[in-house]
Order: sequence, then structure tokens, then C-alpha cells
Amino acid sequence: MKIVYEAENIIDANLVKNVLEQEGIPSFVSGQYLTGAAGELPVMALVKVMVAEIDWPRARAIALRIDADLAEHRAAPDTDDGWLTEPV
Repeated sequence: MKIVYEAENIIDANLVKNVLEQEGIPSFVSGQYLTGAAGELPVMALVKVMVAEIDWPRARAIALRIDADLAEHRAAPDTDDGWLTEPV
């Protein structure tokens, strides 16, 4: 398994995982249960999405696209603009 995405939180990780699986790429969220111990562990880079090495190039392109969409959405003013109602 190879890391394809380091998520800021569990929601982002599962969003990427679900899109990858919709594209036929099996994936695994690593570290999602560690976030409950955030007071005990460093907060950065706990949650990662992992895929098989053979799927990594295609999965990485998808993950980068989703990450860019997430960054754009976070930078935008808080509005109900129907974000992510279109297929990714």
C-alpha cells in the first residue's frame, strides 16, 4: 500500500476514499481511529488514504483534484452554492 493522500480530517479522507472506490480503485483510510487521541498525539498527518502501488498514479491525480476543490471551497465565503453536487 502507498499513501495517496494525507487528509486534514476524517471527513476529507473518507471523501477521497469514496471517490476512489467509485472510480474502481480500492482504498484504505489509515489512522482514522487515532484522531480520538488528538490530545495525546501530534495533530498533523494522522489520517492517510492508501492504495495499491499499481493504482497510485491514477489515484493520486484524483486525490489532487479533490484536494484542490476542497482548498477552493475553504477559501470561498460560506454560501450554499451547491458545492460538490456535480460528479467529481
